[in-house]
Amino acid sequence: MLGCNNSDHSEDSVQLISEFALIPHVYQIEDSTGTINMGSMLEIVWNNNPNETLKNQIFNQWHEIQSNQRQGQSTKLEIIIDIDLDLPHQEAYRLEIHQEGIIIRALSQEGVYRAWQTLRQILYLSRDEKIGCGTILDFPKYDYRGAMLDVARHFFSVDEVKRYLDQLAWYKINYFHMHLSDDQGWRIHINSWPLLTQIGGTSQVDGGTAGYYTQNQYQDIVNYAAERFITVVPEIDMPGHTNAALASYAELNCDNTKRELYYGREVGFSTLCVEKEITYQFAEDVIREISEITPGPYFHIGGDETHATPEDDYILFINRVMPLVGEYGKTVIGWDEINLGELPPDAIVQYWASAQNAINGIKKGAKVLMSPSSYAYLDMKYDSLTPIGYNWAGYIDTQKAYSWTPETLVEGIKKENIIGIEAPLWGETITNSQELEFLAFPRLLGYAEIGWSEKEDRRTWEEYKLDLAIHGLLLEELGINFYRDPKVNWLTESD
Repeated sequence: MLGCNNSDHSEDSVQLISEFALIPHVYQIEDSTGTINMGSMLEIVWNNNPNETLKNQIFNQWHEIQSNQRQGQSTKLEIIIDIDLDLPHQEAYRLEIHQEGIIIRALSQEGVYRAWQTLRQILYLSRDEKIGCGTILDFPKYDYRGAMLDVARHFFSVDEVKRYLDQLAWYKINYFHMHLSDDQGWRIHINSWPLLTQIGGTSQVDGGTAGYYTQNQYQDIVNYAAERFITVVPEIDMPGHTNAALASYAELNCDNTKRELYYGREVGFSTLCVEKEITYQFAEDVIREISEITPGPYFHIGGDETHATPEDDYILFINRVMPLVGEYGKTVIGWDEINLGELPPDAIVQYWASAQNAINGIKKGAKVLMSPSSYAYLDMKYDSLTPIGYNWAGYIDTQKAYSWTPETLVEGIKKENIIGIEAPLWGETITNSQELEFLAFPRLLGYAEIGWSEKEDRRTWEEYKLDLAIHGLLLEELGINFYRDPKVNWLTESD
């Protein structure tokens, strides 16, 4: 039986586990007497049979930590990983730090991975090899904690997407929404409609070199995400935001004339021809092919800003398309405008613009994914001096991004109506990973905490910004180009 030694925590170099700036904030943390030397960890013991992917993830990430940390005294430590069926949630875990080693108990392999991310933060953030013993019990508030990346306005390569997935994993984000099509570009190959990428995949905002994912490349992204227990949610925006498709196939237009490729930033001017049967064959083919290579439960049909589609036509279209998603084994998600249709019983309405739309969806039996643009849109500028981003939904500094609660934000949208939160990052103003990271970080850390941590355990902004200041050191070490919000007193290595 592992246990801490009898020494107390009087040594100046000993950092209690309750003192670590863990983000997201954990549910429960208790110190115990004794210390553990984290100088070297040489063995991982699995009491159950994890999949090789999980074992490899933890093994590789541990060696990354070892190579990046200053090494001193070596101590043979064991991480013993066991399954505890008494835990309250699929992602729940108990992390026990003892003198002789560390025990991770979880209900599932996903829970083991979440525990490992907490331990990973402790290992990176520790000031000294020796830390105090203790126990952490943790589980998420919401099952869906997501980030969206728009790869249609500007194309992001497979490696750039993987880099973002690695960053998301640190903070227990578990859904990655890919906005794969828009007026400016079509980013995934469809075998039955090859011109979508041959033509529609060549354009992007302001021109330049665009691109698309082959189905094998897309599956590579899906698998890479799954290794980090992140589920990919594909989005094909319909019936608006479709100029790239309309430029690829004349028959998708009511006048049978291909549109010109579009390189601008305006929205709301395009629409599929809802009167044509070929339109629904197109929608079904796209949903079928992408669903076949996406193991996750969701398919996002977009449905926003359809100003060029008369309301009756819009309702006709989504009423025919939403059931197709179910036919191919997926749950439909759409932006809050889809509330106008006959929602399937498991539909999810993503609230971004109209709270009333979301409430109307709830009345029809839908659940809500919270992405209020004035709080959660990562493409909004921090302030008037921010060099990239928009401000149509207002400026969102780090404090505003953190200081809202999904279940109290809108009267009529309660916790039981909400599946979780998502932070969308639209791509009109970002062209590379450096610009992506500047808008995403550090705000993404706050969204991770909002989605994971129970309100009664959430800290105030005044306390959270102290933790965030410490995480700036971690973001620096990871090479993330984050925005140094002046409201946060960021630490340096000398502090």
